[in-house]
Amino acid sequence: MFAFHERGDEVAGYGPKISDLLMASMMANPDIYLLDRAEMSKILEEAEINLSGMVNPSQAIQIGQLSGAQIFITGSIMSVSDKIIIVAKIIGTETSRVLGASVKGSADTDLDVLAEQLGEKINSLISAEGGNIIASRQTQKDVTDRIQAQMKNQTKPTLIIAIQERHLGRNTLDPAAETEWINICQAAGFEVLGKQNATKKKADLLIEGEGFSEFATRIKNLVSCKARLEIKVTDAKTGKLITADRQVAIAVDLAEQIAGKTALQKAAFQLAERVLPRLAQR
Repeated sequence: MFAFHERGDEVAGYGPKISDLLMASMMANPDIYLLDRAEMSKILEEAEINLSGMVNPSQAIQIGQLSGAQIFITGSIMSVSDKIIIVAKIIGTETSRVLGASVKGSADTDLDVLAEQLGEKINSLISAEGGNIIASRQTQKDVTDRIQAQMKNQTKPTLIIAIQERHLGRNTLDPAAETEWINICQAAGFEVLGKQNATKKKADLLIEGEGFSEFATRIKNLVSCKARLEIKVTDAKTGKLITADRQVAIAVDLAEQIAGKTALQKAAFQLAERVLPRLAQR
């Protein structure tokens, strides 16, 4: 929730008041978790404690949900012909899609009345249209179940997966992206050959990739890293390119290398979600 912009001297000082009143009005909706960006410091302190392992993981807050809200609410307030008009924009941070709502009243209408009316409209909009502005969340089981259904009557190709990755500035050993791909492919029912066994049993497809992660920013003790992963799938027998794709992802942790590996893991999952269904269509 951001402060509303004030358009005109007649509504000077109204912006923060509308935001506070609107937040109070919307708190009654159990389906919405409201995050006041002005309280971010307190939230980040709690996040640091959670990530440090000093609390029960089941009680820990989710960094992506709290420090990266899925919906931004902002807007403006103005005075036009002795009327107060408040316009709100509901923006999906992951999709960039925008919904709008507005209320108006006479100049002597109490702000809390207008804020309550606007809050009701926003709650209704999010309940009815929220799925269109928030990116869908898929678990690994969702993805693998869909792939298995698509390839139900097909022979799944045998795969070799080889993905190189690095964290800029520091050497890292564990192949997070490759491990995630192997995990998803096996869960979806594919046979995956180890790279060292590639010459013993010919694979059908070769999945190769390169990825890197790097430090993005630091807020208090939390480190954000960004990763980019590119993969290509080729026919192991003919060398024909089947498909290629790329993905960028971000992750937050107390440790820079863990954040980098998590970002690569996220990118690998998002790529596999898109690429593996294509193998069912070849």
